[in-house]
Amino acid sequence: MHITAAMTFQEVKVNIPFGDKSLDGIVSVPDDHNFCGVILTHGAGGDMNFRHLVSITTFLASNGILCVRFTCKGLNLAYRVNAYKAVVEYMRKSKEYKVNDLFLGGRSMGARAAAAVVKQLMENNDDDIRGLICLSYPLHPPKQQKKLRTSDLQLVQNPVLFLSGTADEMCEKSLLEGEVNKMVAPTKVYWIDGANHGMGVKGRTEEEIMDEMNSQVLSWIQETV
Repeated sequence: MHITAAMTFQEVKVNIPFGDKSLDGIVSVPDDHNFCGVILTHGAGGDMNFRHLVSITTFLASNGILCVRFTCKGLNLAYRVNAYKAVVEYMRKSKEYKVNDLFLGGRSMGARAAAAVVKQLMENNDDDIRGLICLSYPLHPPKQQKKLRTSDLQLVQNPVLFLSGTADEMCEKSLLEGEVNKMVAPTKVYWIDGANHGMGVKGRTEEEIMDEMNSQVLSWIQETV
């Protein structure tokens, strides 16, 4: 799949039905998109305007990929998973935003929610999910390497991309590599040298790091579709 760079796109604010509530979202719609889409959400803190999510969706949309980022506050994983499924359903029913190849992802806790959704949809024989994007996946709580959060990951069969820092206090490098070796899914891990959980690296600007991350996400999507 070839994607043309520097494409213009529009950002549309949407209210996504979720039970008796609604979720705030932004759809980045390329003027000439290729029917490939990405849904992303934030970690335990922040919202859809977290700078990493804005950077990635801006870059992908400028390369022809429709993107949705949404806000779901709360620390309850089951609640976050249900909210994420509501966004997937919204996209599937949308007449304005047609997507054939859909990737789910998120940052930190958002990545955990995305992994759980991919696993559940796979169990329901949904076949339009093409892959999972995990940004700073929180493999374990800080200094609690024995409490691994891998139950959903081990059951995912769709392609998975991990983007993590080698100094992430919530994702020890050797532990993630060991878990990846156990996964049945085709998996790629890209390490940002010296980056912590927030993807900060001494001596490097945030813009440099985001450029590196964005390029990796785009190239992986191109390889996967």
